[in-house]
Amino acid sequence: MKCYYCQAVRSSAWILLFLVTLSCNNRRSQSLDVFRYNSVNTISSLDPAFAKSQEVIWAAKLLYNTLVETDTALAIRPSVARSWEVSDDHLTYTFHLRTDVYFHDNEAFTGGKGRKLVAGDVVYSLRRLLDPATASPGAWLFNGRLNPETGFRALDDSTFQLTLFQPFHPVLGILSMQYCSIVPFEVVNKYGKDFRNHPCGSGPFRFFFWDEGQALVLHRNPRYFEKDSTGHQLPYLEAVQISFLESKASEFLLFRQGQLDFMNDIEPSFKDEVLTKQGKLKKEWEGKMVLSKHAYLNTEYLGILMDSSNPLVKNSPLRIKKIRQAINYGIDRTKMMTYLRNGIGTAALSGFVPAGLPSFDPQKVKGYPYSPATARALLKEAGFPGGKGLPVIRLLSIPAYADLANYVVNQLQEIGIRVQVEVVQKGVLLEQTSRSLALFFRASWIADYPDAESYLTVFYGNNPAPPNYTRYRNPAFDRLYEQALKENNDSIRYTLYREMDRMVTEDAAVVPLFYDEVIRLVQPNVQGLYNNGMNLLELRWVRKVKQ
Repeated sequence: MKCYYCQAVRSSAWILLFLVTLSCNNRRSQSLDVFRYNSVNTISSLDPAFAKSQEVIWAAKLLYNTLVETDTALAIRPSVARSWEVSDDHLTYTFHLRTDVYFHDNEAFTGGKGRKLVAGDVVYSLRRLLDPATASPGAWLFNGRLNPETGFRALDDSTFQLTLFQPFHPVLGILSMQYCSIVPFEVVNKYGKDFRNHPCGSGPFRFFFWDEGQALVLHRNPRYFEKDSTGHQLPYLEAVQISFLESKASEFLLFRQGQLDFMNDIEPSFKDEVLTKQGKLKKEWEGKMVLSKHAYLNTEYLGILMDSSNPLVKNSPLRIKKIRQAINYGIDRTKMMTYLRNGIGTAALSGFVPAGLPSFDPQKVKGYPYSPATARALLKEAGFPGGKGLPVIRLLSIPAYADLANYVVNQLQEIGIRVQVEVVQKGVLLEQTSRSLALFFRASWIADYPDAESYLTVFYGNNPAPPNYTRYRNPAFDRLYEQALKENNDSIRYTLYREMDRMVTEDAAVVPLFYDEVIRLVQPNVQGLYNNGMNLLELRWVRKVKQ
C-alpha cells in the first residue's frame, strides 16, 4: 500500500534542500516565504496551450501573462495590455502593450537574459494556439471568428491588433484565458514538445524544479512588472511549492499539521467533520483555519435530450414539456443543498446561468420552486395522473454524483415519476451524451470565460455536442443569441441573455440543480488570497505573517 504521508514527507524534505540552498544567496531574506499547496491531480503540462484542467490553469497563471485578465469581480482589467480601443463596427481591437514586461531568463535568449515582450510575441502565441501542429485543446477559441494569418497583427513592438469576421463581445474574456498566455518563440523553438517541462513566460513566478507526479517548485520573478499601491514590487512570496498527493484525506492531514497553506474543496467523506449543515465552519475549527467561500461559475444540472427527430425521444415521455416541468417542480433543491452539500453552493431556483455573473438576476429569470402539488397537476394534464401509465425513466450519472441522483429518484417517486439510476464512468457518459444516446443525464457546465454567453452557447441550435448536449433548437432563441453576440452595450446584452435563459427554463430542456461555490480552507497566517468566480489561484498579493 502506498503511504501518502511518507511520500509527502520525503518530497518536502528534498524540496526544502533546494529552497534552503537558494536562500543562502538571497539577500532579501534569511528564510524563504514559501506558499505550499497540493494538487490531487498531476500536472500534465506547463505549456499554456494545454491549460485545459484546473491544475494546469493554476500553474500557467503563475508562470505566464495574458493581454487582459479578470479581477476578483470577474471584470476585465489590463495585464500585458495597458489599454485598448474597439472600432465602431466592433470588429477590430487595438491593444497598447506595456513596455516593461520581460520574459524569464532562459538559455534560449542571448546571454541567457530574458528579453522584452513585444507585440510579435502575442501574434506568435495566438497563432501557435490555433496551429493544428500544436494540437491544443484550446484551438476552438477562435474557430470561425477570424483568419489566423490576418486576424492577429503587430503594428509595432507595443501595438497588437485583433480583427474579427463578426462582432463577438466575449472576445476579451477569451483573451483572459490561460490558453492565450504569451510565450517566447525562441524558447518554444529550442525545446519543441519539451516546452511542456521547460516553461518560460513573463508571470510573477518562474520555473525552478519539477519532478512529475511528486513536486513542482516555482521561484519569484525578480523582474516582474507589477507593483502594489505603495510601489512595492509583486509578488510578495519568494516561492511556490506544489505537491501531488492523490488522497484528499492525506492532504487534509498535512493541512492540519501546517505543512500546506490552503486546500481547495473539501472531501465529501469529512465535510461533516469541518462544516455545519448550513455550510459554516464548526466551532472547534475556528481560529485553526479560515473558511473562504465564493460563487463559482459552475451549474450542476440534469440534461434532457430534446431532438424530436431522434427515435429515442419520440418514444420517451420526456418529449412532453409538462412532464419535464413536473420534474423541475418535483425536486426540493434547498433541502438537497442542506443534507447533501452542507450548504456548499446555491439552490438553482433561477435559470441555467449561475449566480456570480453580472447578468444574473433571480428576480428577472424565475426558475422552479419546489411544488409537489404543481408537479402532480402537470402530470395529470399530461395524461398521467399520479404517474399512472408513465414508463420508468432512466437517469445516467457518474459515481461521484450517485447520492445526488438517488436523492432525485426519491423526490420524483413521491409525485409519481419513477426514475432508475444507471451509474457509469465519466467517459461513458460523455460518449453517450455526445452521440445523443442519453435521454436523461447528470451534467455540469463550467464557464470558459466570465460571460453568460459561455452558458447560452450550450443551447444554440447550430452548435453540435459538445456543447449542445440536449440538442435544444429554438429559432427564437437562436435569433436572440446571434443578436447578443453583436451587442456591445452591456445593459442591452444582459437583457437578451435573460430572455434566452427564460426560454430555456420555460421549455425545461434542463433541470438546474445548484450553482456551485468555490470553497477553500486557508491557514490563519495567510493574507491576500482572494477568491473569484473562476476559481483561479491568484498568489501575487499573498503574504504569510508570523503568529
